[in-house]
Amino acid sequence: QVRVMESGGGSVQAGGSLRLSCVVSGGHYKSFLMGWFRRAPGKEREAVAGVDRDGTSRYADFAKDRFTISKDKAGNGLSLQMNSLKPEDTALYYCAAGAPWGFGGTSLDSVEYNWWGQGTQVNVSS
Repeated sequence: QVRVMESGGGSVQAGGSLRLSCVVSGGHYKSFLMGWFRRAPGKEREAVAGVDRDGTSRYADFAKDRFTISKDKAGNGLSLQMNSLKPEDTALYYCAAGAPWGFGGTSLDSVEYNWWGQGTQVNVSS
């Protein structure tokens, strides 16, 4: 059974930084599609950043120039470095993993993902 586990959330003041980490374990796949999503209070879940199956990194517009995603060589670890955080970045951040095959979408498409973590909370105060 595949498990997805996030870590690294916390509270920070605006302008600060946090680094989120995610590890995928179990299953029979050598590598996974992986990405980060978030859900802010009262809002729908949205994509933050992801790494496509071909290794291309993708970012939501709000994450460009502030967030950096990286995937380890083993293919089952993912991190998200978040800089210049804003109060509107406050949300529950989820790591997600998808099987090596999918529907042809990108790592920002939630339908491409099969397994989700429980989430890690990020709070940014002004």
